[in-house]
Amino acid sequence: MSTSPPPKKRRVGRALAFMIFFIISAVLFVGGIAALLYFLFSEYTGIRNIWLLVCAAPVAVMAIVIFTLFNLYTRFGRPLENLFDAINAVESGDLSVRVKENKNDMFSDLFKRFNKMVGELERADQQRRNLTADIAHELRTPLHIIQGNLEGVLDGVYQPNAEHINATLDETRLLTRLVTDLQTLSLAESGQLPLHPTPFRVADLLADLTASFSSQAAALGVDLQTSLSHPSHELTADYDRLNQVLSNLLSNALRHTPAGGTVTIQIESIQNGTRITLHDTGSGIPPEDLPFIFDRFWRGDKSRSERTHSGLGLAISKQLILAHGGKIDVESELGKGTTFTIELPNN
Repeated sequence: MSTSPPPKKRRVGRALAFMIFFIISAVLFVGGIAALLYFLFSEYTGIRNIWLLVCAAPVAVMAIVIFTLFNLYTRFGRPLENLFDAINAVESGDLSVRVKENKNDMFSDLFKRFNKMVGELERADQQRRNLTADIAHELRTPLHIIQGNLEGVLDGVYQPNAEHINATLDETRLLTRLVTDLQTLSLAESGQLPLHPTPFRVADLLADLTASFSSQAAALGVDLQTSLSHPSHELTADYDRLNQVLSNLLSNALRHTPAGGTVTIQIESIQNGTRITLHDTGSGIPPEDLPFIFDRFWRGDKSRSERTHSGLGLAISKQLILAHGGKIDVESELGKGTTFTIELPNN
């Protein structure tokens, strides 16, 4: 297995390469000046011109060479050295490194793009670490419950009756749901989730959602309303996936809307597409949480005491809308409610 040289040796090698480059440039420059002086003074004769050529020319040439070398190093050598040092830091795993940007520098655009790239790498690495920790957290609780129930039955602490078996079975269902949601999210993010778009009447979709959630809304004392601008309006999309998205949003809205509140689903035609708006008069989302609600395992319940959902619903919803070529946005005001807006293009 080959190993790369240590950073100190790489820096020395680069400095030597720059030095050789500058020396060659200086030699060529001095040779050019000497040739110019030769042709300039060759037609003259006399001691004065010889002394001018012998004494003044080297001083002038050395001053010009030193100024040129310093200017080249300042404009090219130092910025590139900083860039190479940053690349070495990234190679060694330090994704927090950034190259200082100077708007007047000819490399400013290059450094800006490099810093943006490293920033995205750092963000992706942090998301990967968070995802690993979140998955471990989500799996730990049901596994501990299953293990505890089974050990209790084996030790005679619990009776192997329907109550304890059903409790264990519920935890296995939760694990299955979590694994399924993770698979769906992974496929959607990688663009490999198969979609089956077909034309359908939006009124049918609203009817299905109403039938599925009207009983839950009535039990919670929430008024579920629907609005459709054109009853005959059709949409071409994956019906089941779009139903899944709206069901996720509607379930969240009902769960966070107090009795006496209202949840409204509105569908209207827009230029080159369809807009779906879901608004509730619930508790709202704190401003500091709003940028993260589509992240994996985000929950408004910081204690994670609510375990009937995987915490992936909103992340999956966003990826499914993006897979359709659409977009989803959210607006919320704490204590006044939340509005999700989905825009889907006409296919």
